[in-house]
Amino acid sequence: MTPSASEIKSIPIRVVFMGRKPGSCKALQYLIEKGVDIPVVVTLPRTFHSFYNERLADVAHEFGLPVATDVELYNYLNEQSDEGRAKYAFSLENIDLVISYLFWMRIKEPLIKLPKIGCINFHPAPLPDFKGVFGYNFAIYENLSSWGVSAHHVVYDFDAGDIIKVFRFDIDPKKETTLSLEFKSQQFLYDLFESVLDDFIKTGTLPKFPNKGGRYIKADEFIGLRKVNLTDSHDIIDKKIRASWYPPYNGAFVEIDGKEYTLINEEILRRIGRLFHKNSN
Repeated sequence: MTPSASEIKSIPIRVVFMGRKPGSCKALQYLIEKGVDIPVVVTLPRTFHSFYNERLADVAHEFGLPVATDVELYNYLNEQSDEGRAKYAFSLENIDLVISYLFWMRIKEPLIKLPKIGCINFHPAPLPDFKGVFGYNFAIYENLSSWGVSAHHVVYDFDAGDIIKVFRFDIDPKKETTLSLEFKSQQFLYDLFESVLDDFIKTGTLPKFPNKGGRYIKADEFIGLRKVNLTDSHDIIDKKIRASWYPPYNGAFVEIDGKEYTLINEEILRRIGRLFHKNSN
C-alpha cells in the first residue's frame, strides 16, 4: 500500500539515489538536509567522466553513506538468501523512491519495481519532445528558441515513462554551444529537482502526465551533424561547430585520410581566450 501524505511527513523517506555529474552532488546534499534516509548511493566507476571536479562518491563518503555500482545493486536484488544479502554494506528493504539524477546506465527490473512509490529520472531535455541523448546538439543545430528539463517516471524504455514536471526556458541558438547549453540546463535541472522533491515531501504523491510523441535521436544522426562537408555553407559550418562543441570530446570535424580533425571557430576561440585570461590573473 502506498503511504499517505501524513505518513510521508511523519516517517523518514527511504531513497536509493543514483547520480552523475556535479549537479547530483548538490542534489544528494539537499536530500540529506531534508532528513531523507539514503541506504546507498549508486555511482559510476571513478574512471567514467573523471574530468568532472566534484564526484558523487566523494560526497557520499563525506556523509558516511554506502556507495555501490549499479551492478552491485542488481546482484543484491537477485540474491535469493538473507545470508547472501547480509554480505553487502547496504539494505534495500522498504524503499520508497529510486531517484536517477543523470545516471548513465539503463535502469532495469527488478529495480524499477523495487520502490513503494516510484522510480523517477531527471532528464536534461524537454519531454515529450526530446528523448534519449544528443538533445543539446540538435536544439542548437535546429535553431530552437527554447529548451527545457524534465522529471519523469521510469519504465524500461528510455525516457518513456509518464511526465512529472517540466521546466522550460528561452535560449539563443545562435550563441549557445553544446557546452554552454548543458551548463545552463544543469542549473534548471537542479531547480526542478528541488521543486519535485518539495512537492513530494508535502503531498506524498508524484504527478503523472502522458509522455506521448517526441523523438529519439540515433547515434548516426549525430555523426551526420558533426561532419563538415566542403559543400556546407558558412552558416551550416558554424552551426555544426557550436552544436558539437563539448570538450574533451571531438567536435565538428573534417575527415582527411580517414582521420577526424576537430574544427573551432573565432567566436569560441574568443570565449576560451577570455576564460583563460580571467583564470590566469
